[in-house]
Amino acid sequence: MKTTLLKSEDYTRSPWKNGGGILTDIADAHRPGTTEKDWDSLLWRFAATPIVAPGPFSHMPGIDRLQMVVRGRGLVLKAPGQQFDEREPFTTVRFAGEMEIVTELEAGPVEVVNLMARRGAAEIELLALREPCERPLTAGTHLVYAVSGDCGIRLNSEAFVIPGGNTLKIELTAASRLTLVSGLTVLGSIRLVG
Repeated sequence: MKTTLLKSEDYTRSPWKNGGGILTDIADAHRPGTTEKDWDSLLWRFAATPIVAPGPFSHMPGIDRLQMVVRGRGLVLKAPGQQFDEREPFTTVRFAGEMEIVTELEAGPVEVVNLMARRGAAEIELLALREPCERPLTAGTHLVYAVSGDCGIRLNSEAFVIPGGNTLKIELTAASRLTLVSGLTVLGSIRLVG
């Protein structure tokens, strides 16, 4: 097991793929041997971003996306023939990056976290832990993002405190167990395949 505290002051900012906003890159991985880290080399990315006005999402062919509102409420994603309801915070929605999506804000700006992965390269999961609980973790990479305020967790028998806004990156070669002791966290899990 390897753990790394990703500090909020070290997160990087970059424009949305369509230039419509700015996202905060928390963690990502690219194809091995890649010299230029761009959307074409991306294996997975975990990021946060504000959505302050209705508008189109970036077109991301071949990317699977999981998204969750962590601040604010009332977000709806509209695509031809369907919609994804994120009106309630901490609701995870899954959609394909090539879908034509336009956002609707029913109660003002929101902030979301996104976990994105190249289809066929990784399996991803995104969920909120809002009260003390235990959760099994498989081998792979797990990101424990302390949404608001400090978050206390245990990995097997080892205790960690994650300061608010920071993320604990956990790299596992074998199954483990995460216990949320205190606080509110978003857990992103990535398992590379193939």
